[in-house]
Amino acid sequence: MTGIAISRRTVVLGACTEFLLASFLVEARAQGRNKTLVLLTEDSPSTLDIHDVNNNRPTQYVAWNVYDRLLSYGTKKLPDGTLSYDKAKYEPQLAESWTVAPDGLSITFKLRPDATFHDGTRVTAKDVKWSLDRAIAAGGFAAIQMGAGSMTTPEQFVVIDDHTIRIDFPKANKLSLPDLAVPVPVIINSELAKKHATAADPWAFDWVGRNDAGGGPYKVERWSPGSELVLTRFDSWKSGELPEIERAVMRVVPSAGTRRALLERGDADISFNLPPKDFAELKAEGKLKVVGTPVESDLVYLDMNVTKKPFTDLRVRQAVAFAIPYDQIFKNAFYGRAVPMWGAKSSTPEEATWPVPAPFNQDLDKAKKLLAEAGLAGGFATTLSYDLSQATIYEPIAILVKESLGKIGVDVTIDKVPGANWYANLNKKEMPMLLMGFQAWLAYPEYWFYWNYDGQNNSVFNSMVYKNADVDALINAARFETDTGKYASEVKEMITKVFDDVPRVPLVQTTRDVAMQPNIDGYTYVFHLGLNLRSIYKK
Repeated sequence: MTGIAISRRTVVLGACTEFLLASFLVEARAQGRNKTLVLLTEDSPSTLDIHDVNNNRPTQYVAWNVYDRLLSYGTKKLPDGTLSYDKAKYEPQLAESWTVAPDGLSITFKLRPDATFHDGTRVTAKDVKWSLDRAIAAGGFAAIQMGAGSMTTPEQFVVIDDHTIRIDFPKANKLSLPDLAVPVPVIINSELAKKHATAADPWAFDWVGRNDAGGGPYKVERWSPGSELVLTRFDSWKSGELPEIERAVMRVVPSAGTRRALLERGDADISFNLPPKDFAELKAEGKLKVVGTPVESDLVYLDMNVTKKPFTDLRVRQAVAFAIPYDQIFKNAFYGRAVPMWGAKSSTPEEATWPVPAPFNQDLDKAKKLLAEAGLAGGFATTLSYDLSQATIYEPIAILVKESLGKIGVDVTIDKVPGANWYANLNKKEMPMLLMGFQAWLAYPEYWFYWNYDGQNNSVFNSMVYKNADVDALINAARFETDTGKYASEVKEMITKVFDDVPRVPLVQTTRDVAMQPNIDGYTYVFHLGLNLRSIYKK
């Protein structure tokens, strides 16, 4: 009976996969031109509004391609010949020029006079102010992101005339200009959005979350949540060179195996988020183009909640750090497609950069000794949580950690949290141990620490509930430091302190892997890890 059930299930699954493949093949043939791109993803946008507190990574794809910002980043070629955004180079978008005051306390932007939104309405400085005001009013992620660039009150955004706006700052902040080039400060068609505002929703979050209110190079043609998002080129776009791709179809295919099969059959053009094993195999086979770019300011880690026993004891946290099977995780979870973040000779880094390897290696004898010194020679029981929607990476890590900690007497129960509940659980800050990753948009160590280690910020990503007044002071000092020597010293000291306190155990820095058809060109790694349709074309 069991054998029959398995056989039927296999037939049904195979038939479903063939149906999907056939559907994609028909669509690819129907579109069959070099101007259409089919992108496969495992997730759908949770909302079309980047200011919505429930936005996710696919939402950032919408924000980057459907909306414009005042400025953006340039492009550079990496040593391996692939393309990347250039954090040291800014390019005009809606603003054709800008002037930074000599004291750094204001930036004045001159807008393009011919820019329009998708409905043909002219873009004005009033739209810019309303949009930036809205980002702050949104609270949560958007407001914290704006705050990183010292933009916290609507009074800072001053309309000079229809095509000029000035942003004032309480003090000079080197992150202010780069912070205006991330996905959050999008410019929204304010008059269109306000038509759909209500007393309960004055910023029209509900309507913008379901509709296009942008003026970027692409318009939303159709969105079926959980299934498909179709973008079409906005041919009247004036904020850059018109992209080559005329139509982009994002199809949600939860199964990584099916996404790989569609790519290999040629029925789709590009996909992220396959398991590292698949990327390693596809790279070796050489039939598809596979690009892997080390992700700036990125870290996959194990967190311990320092407010919950026994992780209140430094020796326990150190014991866990010395019990982690780093090499096995690198080989069996990432298949080598990552950068090791362990094995440093000391907790003081040689350079003022991030991420850097932590001073830990697997040493079970040392881990057992530390537990004994903490009065826990017999071990203890705890829970290790991870986001189930990211199980491809985190499940094998969790299993390896559970097995290794078991060798020093720690009984670990693995808690698989549904993806829809993950951030709600993070906000509660009650999980004793968890696996996660964080990648900062701005590649500055103090910015990463601002989101993760700042005890005053109360960021959702400080899941360790870590507070160290010295670290907070160093983060704040480094954010505004202009002396390069002092800055380097502050960054190194903050890294040393968190490595010594070990509320978080670094594991690896990931690579952003993408598989695409050989005729795809212009793929550019971008800090937000989304697909930049503006640069893509087919040969």
